Amino acid sequence: MTDQPLAGKAVAILIANGFEEVEMTEAQRALLRAGAAPKIISPEQGLVNGWHGTSWGHYFPTDKQIGEVLAADFDLLVLPGGERSVAKLAANPHTRRIIGSFMDAGKGVAAINHGVQLLAVAQRLKGRTVTGNEAIRETVEAAGATWVAEEGQNMNIDRQLLTARGPEEVVPEFIETMLRVFADAIEYRRQLQAEKAAAA
Repeated sequence: MTDQPLAGKAVAILIANGFEEVEMTEAQRALLRAGAAPKIISPEQGLVNGWHGTSWGHYFPTDKQIGEVLAADFDLLVLPGGERSVAKLAANPHTRRIIGSFMDAGKGVAAINHGVQLLAVAQRLKGRTVTGNEAIRETVEAAGATWVAEEGQNMNIDRQLLTARGPEEVVPEFIETMLRVFADAIEYRRQLQAEKAAAA
């Protein structure tokens, strides 16, 4: 693996006001270091406001409006947590369309904390194994997922899907695992495309 395993790859980071700031910024920084091009996708106009600790955090410029985005324009997807952010995204019809397209195409998806709930909104959890914030367990299981509840298991990998629990101390492990899962997902898609080309 090169120092920049995700060189040139476009990554959508889907957030709305109230997203968990550290979950987004740490992922964004790591993706840039890996050579990727992360873009903030949001229903908010111009700026999106993070949540840090127990209060509102910083504002971040959005790159694209959620209604203008196609999953086909991106290689990978990050879904940070934050209850307010997730609630707003869950109510937006474009969320289901975008996440569903990523999942259907076998592209890499990394969700942490309450962000895992958005996978249920997209109705793509039947037969999948996930973990996340305990508060969303019922919603996720109702969507057909198997919940991982083992003590000390902070994240779960199911093919090209990474899900993780929410405590801040989990974030570094989540980021490290995300880069590995994303590199594997890129390779998986490359092989799929090669097989299709060979069969054509």
